[in-house]
Amino acid sequence: MNQPVFSGTPKTQWMNNLFIRKPLNVLMAEADNENGLKRTLGKWGLVSLGIGAIIGAGLFVRTADAAANHAGPAVILSFVLAATGCALAGLCYSEFASMIPISGSAYTYTYTTMGEFLAWIIGWDLVLEYALGAATVAISWTEYLNKLLSSVFGIAIPFQWCHSPFQTSIYGTRGIINIPAVFIILILTMVLIKGVRESSTVNAVIVILKLAIVVLFIAVGWKFMNPANHHPFVPAKTGDSFGDFGFGGIVAGAGIVFFAFIGFDAISTAAQETRNPKKDMPFGILVSLAICTVLYILFAYVLTGVANYHEFRISGKEASVTYAIDHHMPGHEWLSIFVTMAILFGFSSVILVMLLGQSRVFYTMSRDGLVPKVFSDIHPKFRTPYKSNILFFCFVSLFAAFIPEQVVGDMTSIGTLFAFILVCLGVVIMRKRDPLTPRPFRTPLSPGLPIMGALVCGFMVFGLGWQNWARLIGWMLIGFIIYFTYSYKHSKMRNLATPPPTGSGQ
Repeated sequence: MNQPVFSGTPKTQWMNNLFIRKPLNVLMAEADNENGLKRTLGKWGLVSLGIGAIIGAGLFVRTADAAANHAGPAVILSFVLAATGCALAGLCYSEFASMIPISGSAYTYTYTTMGEFLAWIIGWDLVLEYALGAATVAISWTEYLNKLLSSVFGIAIPFQWCHSPFQTSIYGTRGIINIPAVFIILILTMVLIKGVRESSTVNAVIVILKLAIVVLFIAVGWKFMNPANHHPFVPAKTGDSFGDFGFGGIVAGAGIVFFAFIGFDAISTAAQETRNPKKDMPFGILVSLAICTVLYILFAYVLTGVANYHEFRISGKEASVTYAIDHHMPGHEWLSIFVTMAILFGFSSVILVMLLGQSRVFYTMSRDGLVPKVFSDIHPKFRTPYKSNILFFCFVSLFAAFIPEQVVGDMTSIGTLFAFILVCLGVVIMRKRDPLTPRPFRTPLSPGLPIMGALVCGFMVFGLGWQNWARLIGWMLIGFIIYFTYSYKHSKMRNLATPPPTGSGQ
């Protein structure tokens, strides 16, 4: 590798180090490392991985939340807006994934295009997407587990042992810890430690079940829809806030249901475990996204047609899908139980892929020296980053056990949208900076579509409100502290390109 030539003042040298980029030849050499992760996934395995991550809590929980509090029946339009942003970002992800088939997702792409500091920001930001995303789904998993226990066995986990300390029941009982959420995270962490091939097989079975239940709910629920529930389709604005129904409610709803699309980019974190990443990565990303978008729009239309969106504020807030079946689809109690069981398995596959994505991002960051080596230690038998899996089990469990679902879910959405914005801009920068680099897949109409993708995602960030902006800023500040106290000093790229002592410029 050619080392950079440094000149100028110490200040400019420091800035050069801060925004040093990782050359493509170094990335490709890492991809060919025989001692790295095992290549076991094909294109349909990636589609299965994507659907497994995408269809989950966003559809079965966040749909009702967005409809009840922001968009009403127009949550369908929220899905269209969110899907548009994801499709544009997906095209950009596909170009990068085919060009740079390395684990790390948006982090790796940003390191190559915009430099180390912005790459660190994205890598730190992806913790919000994957780790907190897994925590969000684990919390929703608890809700549906309670629904299943109540329907089949007539029992329920006591409120205090399945809710966070910040939640209180209608009877005044305060939560203590969400034990079932911690339990499911532990089980799936153990699966991931065993190996990605085994994880992919488990995920494929769950995906078939999950797709079947979504299609079944749409087909059966269609005849129980009440046209009155879709009128007015766009409820009139009710408050002073931007997201209180009306047009602003659609935008705010898009930011919330955007969580339902989180996962397609997790495919790109498995690039080093894909047999033919240059062709299979774009296929896996775009096909899984297309399948899920169609199902989402139909699902939202049926759910808000079967039950009035007002009901999802209180009585139907938890386990909204089974609530709609139990209260508005008489004679289909069997479907309620079947749906609940399928959703539990479906949520499990989402948590599995989220935890997989998180460990692979930090695996790559650790290889770059930006986080401690423990995150890239590979198990001698299973060839998986087992220590990273264990550490993230502890981290994710804390959020799942003690923080409410809505708070964690919104943080996940805003963190992911921020990552998508930088990926879209990265395509434009990379086209100008390295126009001759082979691109097996090219984002069409560049720079127009990538810029549009960044704008649409930025629009959804605006709709999430100042509370989530503040949380994102606070999270980023913590990341800056870690970067300048640890990562900057241990960066392998920066140390390889250490400038000569001040005054000896060359």
